[in-house]
Amino acid sequence: MAESAVNILIKSIEFLLKHPGSVIGGVRHEISHVKLELESIASFIIDAGKCKQQNESLNVWVVQVRDVAFEAEDIIDEFLYHVDSMKKGGFSGRIFGVFYLPKVLWLRNKTALELRRIRGEIKDIAKRSKRYDLSHMEGSLGVGSNSHHSAGSVQNIGESSLFIENDEVVGIDEVRDSLVSSLEGEEAHRVVISVAGMGGSGKTTLVAKAYTSLTVKKNFDCSAWVSVSQNNMIEDLLRKLISEFFNGKEDMVPKNLESMDYRQLVETLVKFLHKKRYVVVFDDVWNNNFWRQISVALPDDKNRSRIIITTRNEDIAAFPYGPGGNHVFRLKPLADDYAWRLFCNKAFSSQPNCQCPPELEKIGRELVKTCEGLPLAIVALGGLMGSKDRSELKWREVYDSLSWHISNNKLLDEVKTVMLMSFNDLPYYLKNCFLYCCRFPMKEWIGAGRLIRMWMAEGFLEEKSSLNPEEVGKIYLKELISRNLLQVVKHQSFIRPKVCKLHDLMWELARSISERENFLSICSAEELEKDEIRARRLSVQNVDGTFKMNGNLTHVRSFSMFNFKGEKSLLDDLLSRFRLLRVLELNDAKVDSLPNELGKLFNLRYLSLCGTGIKELPMSVNRLRKLQTLDIRRTEVNSLPNGITELHNLRHLLAYGKKIAADHFAYFKGVKVPGKLWKLKNLQVLNCIEANGDIARKIRKMAKLRRIELTCVKEEYMKDLCSSIDKLKFLHHILLMAVDENEILKLDGVSETRSNIFRKVTLVGKLNNVPRWFSSMLNVMHLHLHWSQLPEDQDFIPCISQLPSLEHLVLVNAYSSKKQLLFISGFQKLEDLQVSCSLELEEMVFLEGVMPNLMRLHIHDCPKLKEVPQGLEHLTNLELMNLKAASSELVESIRSKESSSRSKVRRIPSIKHYYEADGVHAYESLSLDFVS
Repeated sequence: MAESAVNILIKSIEFLLKHPGSVIGGVRHEISHVKLELESIASFIIDAGKCKQQNESLNVWVVQVRDVAFEAEDIIDEFLYHVDSMKKGGFSGRIFGVFYLPKVLWLRNKTALELRRIRGEIKDIAKRSKRYDLSHMEGSLGVGSNSHHSAGSVQNIGESSLFIENDEVVGIDEVRDSLVSSLEGEEAHRVVISVAGMGGSGKTTLVAKAYTSLTVKKNFDCSAWVSVSQNNMIEDLLRKLISEFFNGKEDMVPKNLESMDYRQLVETLVKFLHKKRYVVVFDDVWNNNFWRQISVALPDDKNRSRIIITTRNEDIAAFPYGPGGNHVFRLKPLADDYAWRLFCNKAFSSQPNCQCPPELEKIGRELVKTCEGLPLAIVALGGLMGSKDRSELKWREVYDSLSWHISNNKLLDEVKTVMLMSFNDLPYYLKNCFLYCCRFPMKEWIGAGRLIRMWMAEGFLEEKSSLNPEEVGKIYLKELISRNLLQVVKHQSFIRPKVCKLHDLMWELARSISERENFLSICSAEELEKDEIRARRLSVQNVDGTFKMNGNLTHVRSFSMFNFKGEKSLLDDLLSRFRLLRVLELNDAKVDSLPNELGKLFNLRYLSLCGTGIKELPMSVNRLRKLQTLDIRRTEVNSLPNGITELHNLRHLLAYGKKIAADHFAYFKGVKVPGKLWKLKNLQVLNCIEANGDIARKIRKMAKLRRIELTCVKEEYMKDLCSSIDKLKFLHHILLMAVDENEILKLDGVSETRSNIFRKVTLVGKLNNVPRWFSSMLNVMHLHLHWSQLPEDQDFIPCISQLPSLEHLVLVNAYSSKKQLLFISGFQKLEDLQVSCSLELEEMVFLEGVMPNLMRLHIHDCPKLKEVPQGLEHLTNLELMNLKAASSELVESIRSKESSSRSKVRRIPSIKHYYEADGVHAYESLSLDFVS
């Protein structure tokens, strides 16, 4: 991770040199020279990182680079900290400036000497780098022998799938049959079939079962299986193809195969495959650069030839491979029953029917659950447990020390090797982002926006032309998801993820690498008391009570505490120790106030107090001049201090109060802000504040705003507010909540041109008419109308039915007295529909062809709706229907076997009814036997 440490430091120095003020006056020269020295070895570090595992001396060299970069960062930040602590404004500031002048001069001299020493160390390190001939180590492919060994090991694992017996494979029959059907399809053009999934998900095993099936063998003239390593030369792949196709025909293999060039190899293949129907498997493809060069060797004679690609990368799977198109199979984790059967087949292979002893079933299922349906991990863990004594005590010991076993137990090496290849294939700038995800507790879903904001604060997001850091972060996040290193919620598109998490085993891998590289340490309170921490980032979990931290912690740049229930005095001690922090996260901590010392954290970029009992921010918050994100959502803070307007680098102000039930009018509240909030010219997200006349008029000056959420909006503000919204050319997300349910939101002042860029619109308040720009929201994906109380003659459904991007529609008391909701046509991309608090609604109708992609339907608090919506049977993609506080007649119409409604809902896999009984919230499943 030396390359990351060096690049982050270089970026920090560049920022300092561009915005020096008077702060670095006496050390500017030395800081510039340190930057030059670091840049001189930066490219060498990246090359060294690729092959450091091959050479222990080189590994030591890389660690030295990382440590000297850390030390240089500490020296510069310590200097800036002391200078910041001496600052005061006004006349008293000038008096203090005279008083502190000798100290400042001494500090500059001391810092200059330390930086000069660092320069000398970097020069020495650079000289030592000449001892390592990386070109020789990397060979022609640019990787070390260790990488070759890993690739070879993974290739062997993959090719062994060709020989696995059918009774050793579970849970893939249905998808295998679909894959075979795609191979047999009637499309005449050559078709590429992609199978995507994370490492170890069973892609190769699935394809091997289809490839070796009798159906395939009898329908294709020839076949080839080629394992593709991360750095294969195209000529090597072509030679492998020839060897596979000519297998058993050795007399046809060219004698000079090894010496043939690219053109000769392609000509050989084209000649052999002419008019033949073939099937080719390219297993474990890491990039699609090879396709342009290799596809010309695989002719498309329109005779139903097929190519299968297995990959960990969604982008490779979705690549346009030719006129025959490409089919994509995305592997899902094994269902619990299949996962348990696979585990038992390995762990109890010597037992009759591979039966698990009853006393081991509970702990056995807990172990299997850690694999999260990943077949390779399940098989490896089954083999490990099969080698252990069959006692609950021994199995519990393995479960409690699973992290150690993953890192050290040889029986789990296959899992580690497969997963480590995915990590090693990442560019250095993504490695930081991946490792950072293990700072959150295992299994915890992480908000995508939260993660990106933290990456930004840490300095992980590289500058890209015309892209702001948040946009770069979205690109990085999508790439990690595309590579199947991060998981997203099933019903979310990976193109726009809202939450994500690491697979449990990926979390363990990230943790072990982070600890080894001093990148991040995950600690309990006990560990903090015992050890001196060397990591730059700390994640402390499950703190209940008091503890004392030992050692020097000024090097720590990032601190998160989860489930903190200790005393406030402990928090005071922490803040005094972490004076160079960039990230401070105290989400859901049991604290109700912050010490004024918070203002001394001059380096702080990210401060999250979300879910705490904090009632007010300390006045010293105005000193946090580098702060980019302030998150006080779900706290007791009702107003922000005036000093907040001095935080000119603030980009994200997240400030809504605790939410209440969504069926209330005001289901959350904003905070009061100073009148001069408009001075925060870098603010991009303002979520969520109370409106006032000044805000309505002057918010237009915050030209970078992309998201704004305002509560307590009054009719008298609307003209100015609409005018301001029209001036904000980047605004794509708006939420406006009226001061009460009778206040009218008059929105006709918003232009159709501006509404065209809206992606999410939430309007909470009365509407007398449908805004004329509703039909112009061509990019809106989420529309939420709450307590609109539109009169019956103002039907907005036709206005929005043709919106081409609309995916989520929420209607809460949208009409004042409407008895029928009629959906006639359109809503082609809608996936989610919620209808709530429609007290007069008696009938819902879906005509055939409307909402063809609807997956989730929520009907809440519609007491007069007595029957299942008409036309529900036309919604063929519906996966979930939730009912809440539904009429007894509606529930009974689904439950009763004699009811005609049963045929309408029979195809819906999940139907749930939520209700309250004796003050307790509960739900029942109304799902019938699912018919596919």
